Amino acid sequence: MTSLWTDLATADETEPAPTARYEGAVMPGDRFDVAVVGAGITGLATAIMLQRGGSRVVVLEAQRVAALATGANTGKASVLQGAMLQRIRRSHSARVVRAYADANLDGLRWIAEFAEHHGVPTSEETAYSYAATDGGLDLVDRELDAAFEAGLPVERVERMPVSFPFVGAVALPGQLGLDPYRLAVAMARAFVAEGGVLLEGMRVEAVHAGRPVELRTPHGTIRADAAVIATAAPTLLRGLYFAKTRPLRSHLTSYRVEAPPPPGLFITVDAPTRSVRTTPDRDPDAPPLLIVGGNGHPVGRVPSTEARVRDLVAWTKRYFPAADLTHRWAAQDYESANLVPFVGRMPRGLGRIWVATGFAKWGLTNGAAAAIRISEELLGVPWRDRRDWIRVLGTRSTAPADVGRGAAEGARVARAIAVGWGGAEAHPAPAHAPSEGEGVVVSRRGVPYGISTVDGRTCAVRAVCTHLGGVLRWNDAETTWDCPLHGSRFDASGIRIEGPAVHDLPQEPRIRETN
Repeated sequence: MTSLWTDLATADETEPAPTARYEGAVMPGDRFDVAVVGAGITGLATAIMLQRGGSRVVVLEAQRVAALATGANTGKASVLQGAMLQRIRRSHSARVVRAYADANLDGLRWIAEFAEHHGVPTSEETAYSYAATDGGLDLVDRELDAAFEAGLPVERVERMPVSFPFVGAVALPGQLGLDPYRLAVAMARAFVAEGGVLLEGMRVEAVHAGRPVELRTPHGTIRADAAVIATAAPTLLRGLYFAKTRPLRSHLTSYRVEAPPPPGLFITVDAPTRSVRTTPDRDPDAPPLLIVGGNGHPVGRVPSTEARVRDLVAWTKRYFPAADLTHRWAAQDYESANLVPFVGRMPRGLGRIWVATGFAKWGLTNGAAAAIRISEELLGVPWRDRRDWIRVLGTRSTAPADVGRGAAEGARVARAIAVGWGGAEAHPAPAHAPSEGEGVVVSRRGVPYGISTVDGRTCAVRAVCTHLGGVLRWNDAETTWDCPLHGSRFDASGIRIEGPAVHDLPQEPRIRETN
């Protein structure tokens, strides 16, 4: 499933930056000031800020620039984020909510300034957190109150000339719509042009917090005085962030429509989530394309992801009858138990490893804000001189509601473990080859195996996540094996795609028999 953004990219954007192979870019014994793991918005913004601050920086990317969440999101850089502010306010002080908003405002400003200076097109638009039903109006009012308390210039909107259900909203002007892949490409190029080293295809398998920090990859070891783990899910066990976050996957679709909605960044506060915006087509004479997202869910915990996508398409065609589907794709992010991103020094990292995770699907502004905070710390900005929101978010305490959310997620993970292993036992091997696009988990001698058929090829893999042993489930929309515990994902042949897992799944060609 290719995202609209990747497909819209021009030919010269398919190679984001003059990357280098390990042997050519890093000499034996070479050492960097900072190694950043992950070439998404967070990693690239951090690398640029550090490089501009005088550090020698290397970025290590397992796949390619913006391969995952950054290149697949809705392209909304907004401080108004559905019902997020009121959710944070329910378990945190007004001071923390204001700090969260201020952090996102700083992230928004950084993105806007970078885009302007590097020729990345953006559109300044009003964000709307809206209710699709009368039952959602109370949530609109609560979000309005939380936004006012946080100092945002919001207003209440009763009606809008839109074709989809809309009964009221909170509106915040001055937010940005953009192409996130194009932004990331420009960031990668700027980083390399300013002297940074960018290495794609460099999966970091382990990090040793010594002096120096050593980052082990299949191509060798990278050494640096400090490391920043800027992957959506930290691949390191230290800090137990996999247990403090919830992996969430959302589906996105794009369409050609005859009558697009008015400009705006729309997202519901009530369920099911509907995210709506428009973006320019590649043809400047064509109407803007419509992007509709939503139907999010915890990774690996729904019976059918394909059903979620079809429901999204059906909703769009109901309110935009002439809509012509052009692309469908998905994006993944992680929500922290306390709803505020985890940013800062990683526990048991000897003060030399930093982490940023838990952006809850709002990674553009939160990612840039995390980069601001981490770069200030690494560049030695005194505590008293740091931005107020950094000091507030850096000293907040855990609330009882945070513990409750973490405990509830832990219980769901425990249930997923039991259901996964028990379900596999109910289907002993061997098994017939599944139909095209389908996958099934079977058990042989107590070990779960996954058998799938994709593009005419039937493949069997050990269906046990290489992170912490969860039994994988088949994702029928994306033909992948997904872990319901902590969100690791693998393609049909077992190659790791994303998540806290760092190793591929072993294949087992003898486990299946065909018809």
